[in-house]
Parts: sequence; C-alpha cells; structure tokens
Amino acid sequence: MDKFVVQGGARLEGSIAVGGAKNSALPVMAACLLTSEPVLLRRIPRVRDIRTMQRLLVDIGARAEWSRGHLHVQAAEILSPEAPYELVKTMRASSLVLGPLVARAGRARVSLPGGCAIGARPINLHVAGLEQLGARIRQIHGYVEAEAPNGLRGAGIRFDRVTVTGTEDLIMAAVLAAGETVLENAAREPEVADLCQLLVRMGARIEGAGTPTIRIQGVERLHGAEHTIIPDRIEAGTFLIAGAITGGDLLVAGCDPEHLSALVAKLQQAGAEVLPEGPDALRVRTSARLRSADVETQEYPGFATDLQAQYMALMTQAEGIAIITETIFENRFMHALEMARMGANIRLEGRQAIVAGPRELTGAGVIASDLRASASLVLAALVARGETVIDRVYHIDRGYEKIEEKLAGVGARIRRVE
Repeated sequence: MDKFVVQGGARLEGSIAVGGAKNSALPVMAACLLTSEPVLLRRIPRVRDIRTMQRLLVDIGARAEWSRGHLHVQAAEILSPEAPYELVKTMRASSLVLGPLVARAGRARVSLPGGCAIGARPINLHVAGLEQLGARIRQIHGYVEAEAPNGLRGAGIRFDRVTVTGTEDLIMAAVLAAGETVLENAAREPEVADLCQLLVRMGARIEGAGTPTIRIQGVERLHGAEHTIIPDRIEAGTFLIAGAITGGDLLVAGCDPEHLSALVAKLQQAGAEVLPEGPDALRVRTSARLRSADVETQEYPGFATDLQAQYMALMTQAEGIAIITETIFENRFMHALEMARMGANIRLEGRQAIVAGPRELTGAGVIASDLRASASLVLAALVARGETVIDRVYHIDRGYEKIEEKLAGVGARIRRVE
C-alpha cells in the first residue's frame, strides 16, 4: 500500500486548483442509466470512487469511456441491473444506482452499502421511498432486490431525516415515474442541485432543487445531454484549511465561494483572513496566532461533516479550547487518536471532541482510517516538527486527485512512497 511521507514546517504559498466534485460526479454518473442516449460529463475527477462507478456502469451494460479529459457514457441497454458486492464493496455510493435501475429497467439488485469507518450508512430511507413509489422490495443475502414491472408512480414522500444519497436516489427514480412526486425534508446540498441540473437538461421536470421541498413531474423518457459538474467544495475547504494551518498565503482557484460560506465564517472567527479573488477563487492568509472556535457539523448550508476532521487539525494550532460536535456520523473521531500520537491534546466525550491548543505536533507514523481522516492527517503533518509517515493513503485516493502533487506545487514537502 502507498504511503505519504511529509516533512513539516513548510509555509504554503501560490495558487492551488480545485477539481470537480466527487460527491456530485457519482450521482451524475448514475443518472446516465436513465437514458439510452449518450451523455457527456465534464470535470469528472479521476479518483478511486469514480473508477469504481465507471466499472459498475460498464458491468451493468453501459459504455463509459474517457476522451479528451471528458467522460462519455451511454447505456443503450441495461444488460445486468445489478451492483455486485465484489465490485462496490470499497464504495459506499453503490445505492445510487438503485433508483435509476428500477425506473429504467423495472428491477434492480444492489449490494447493501453496510457501514464504514465513520459509522453506518443505512439504506432504509431509500427503500421506504421506493416502496412509496410502488416498487416491491426485499432484502436478502446482503442485497436489496427491487421490482416495479409496471413502472413507478408518483407519491408524496417525507424523509424522517435529511439524507443526501436518499434524496438523489429518489429524484432519479421519480423522473420516470407516472405523475407527480413531492420530496419533503430533502437534502439541500449543492451536489443535489447539480444532479437536478443535469436531469433537467435530459428532459426531466424538476422544481425546488436546493430547497427542502422538491417537486418532480414524471416524463416518459429522457434524452442525452452535456454537463459540467460543480467544483469540489470539500477539496476547496481542505486547501483553505491547509493555507490557514501553515500560516501561508494561498489562492484556492476554481472553487465556488458560495458553497464554502460556513467554513469561511469559522476560519475568519479563528483569525484567518479569507477574501474572494474574483467569482471563483478565495485567498487565505494567516498573519496572527489562530484562536479557538467551536463548530458543530450540520447538513448544508451548515458546517460540512466532511470538513470536521480537517478543522480539528487546525484547532490543534489555535489558542484556547475548541469544542467540535459531530451530529451526522456516530464514529467520526478516529483521526483524533492518530493526531494524539503526534502530540495533539484532544479529549473525546461522545459526539464531542475537546481540542486544547496550541500544541507543537511532532512527526510520527500514523494510519488513515477513512477519506477525510486521511486529509486531516496530511494537514497535521504539514505543521508537525520532523517527518510524518501516513499509511493506507488509498483512503485519500478515493476522493482527492493527486493531492500530494497539488500540495507540493505550493510548497509542501510531501511525497508518495509505494
């Protein structure tokens, strides 16, 4: 397995580019199953989860090929409406093909995503919603098997709690259902709105994307389209924190500042200077000592759970006590134990982490437990004295494209070792 070797103490300066959003690309790729016509997708990141989804689309019967940096997908026929465990066990977004397959082919067999290092990701909200749309569903041998031989029909669905993948899955199912579907307490994430934008380009009739209530008028068929996905707000946020934690002067280019407002507010509260540089870039500078600032993760537009680990690394360098409350996942503090090995003063109490700083971190051998934990350990290593070796960086490859090369380009002393 590959490792990162990081020599701490370098100040990040220059411009760093943000790629396309992995969490948008996955549902957008799944949406290509809803039409037999070709779909052209731009700015798809070449990360591990995308490669897995590409293999899944091909396994189902689609053509999914790269050309001139763009991904061309055409599912002329659905040959095998199944997402087998052996293929998708490393990717938790496999349930995104459930809705499109039932809507298009009338049946689907999808491996249950199960849990992961940060906690369980149940599929019950997807299942309950599909049943309300008329699908017959059973769970057996680790799979969800769904049938709707006579097609789906519109319904009113209210989610018991906000679910991003559940919202996306049911939107894709509802666009080909007969009649109107109304989703209430829907996820408001930019990735949901981005999926809806593609579906509208394909001929879907959707209103309210980006709000808690989404209305969908089903259509008989969708056609091909072209689409450029949004920038990755989590990658952009990771780079903003990298600039702040190293006391650097970093321009994060190609982002959408509106998607980062919750993080920017916290960085400013902590003493970093974050300013817009045109419509698609933010500059972060830190000239004074950082101050502790509490944070609580929330659904969008609140503070993203996918930035909690990176923010914890920042708080190890801030003056005072910061309380970080995780409300989305029940086991998302595994990175805290690895940071403690580097000298961080972090106490865990249930869903809260109490971080006392500033602390001088020192290089150590650490192990990445999940995607965002990997990123947080890289950030901690950037300011640690000496050398840090981060093992199991295949986690970070799931969601960041060549992060070590991007950081090295702005002054980080980081290299990948096979």
